[in-house]
Amino acid sequence: MMTIEQAPQKKSIAAIDGGFSYHHQSLRCEPFAHFFDEVIYIRDVPLTDLTQFGTLIIPCRTNAFHLAPLSEQFQSYMKAGGRLVVMGETFPDRWLPNISFTGMETNFWWWLEKGADLGVRIVDTNHPMSAHVTKEGATWHLHGTLDPLTKNQQSLIASQNGECLMFEDVSSYAPGTLLVTTLDPFYHHGCHFMPATTVFLDRFLTWLSEG
Repeated sequence: MMTIEQAPQKKSIAAIDGGFSYHHQSLRCEPFAHFFDEVIYIRDVPLTDLTQFGTLIIPCRTNAFHLAPLSEQFQSYMKAGGRLVVMGETFPDRWLPNISFTGMETNFWWWLEKGADLGVRIVDTNHPMSAHVTKEGATWHLHGTLDPLTKNQQSLIASQNGECLMFEDVSSYAPGTLLVTTLDPFYHHGCHFMPATTVFLDRFLTWLSEG
C-alpha cells in the first residue's frame, strides 16, 4: 500500500504548445522555460494525464478549433483539483461553458497620445496576484472583454469602464480553479515585441509558481 511519503507529488506547471513559433519561444526558451515542468504538444493532450499538474496553461492564440474537442478533459482536470489558466485570443467562449466574450477594435497607438492611459486596472488588490502584477505590467493593448460575468467569476483585472479583462472562478469546477484573461502576453513576448508583456509574464508566472 502506498504511504503518504511514497505518493507521487504533482508537478507544478505545465503548458500546451499549439505548434506556433511564439509558443516555442515563450515556453521552451529562457527567461521563462524554467517555470514549466512540462510542455505538452496540443495533439498529445488527449494522451496525457493532466491531473499530474497543479496548473495547466493554455497560451495565447492557441487554436480554438483544436481546444474544443478537449473541453471535457479540461473540465475534468479542474474538477480533480487542477488550475486551468486560459490566455487571450483563445476564444474560451467557444469551448468552455458560461463564458462571455466581446471583441473590440484594438488601438495599437494609444500610447502616442498626450497623457495616454489605456485604463487597465487591478480590481482586487487583496488577491495574491496583485502583489506581483501591476496595472503598468498588464498594459499594452486590449482585444476584448469577458462581460457579463457569472456569479462565480471574480474580476481581477478590468478596463477603466469596469469591463473584465481577467477573472478567477474557484467555485464552478471546485476544488479546481479557472483563470481566464483576454490579455495575450505569450504571443507578444514570443514575437519579440511589446516589452511590457515580458514584464507581465515574469510576474504572472512567478505568482502561478508560488501557488
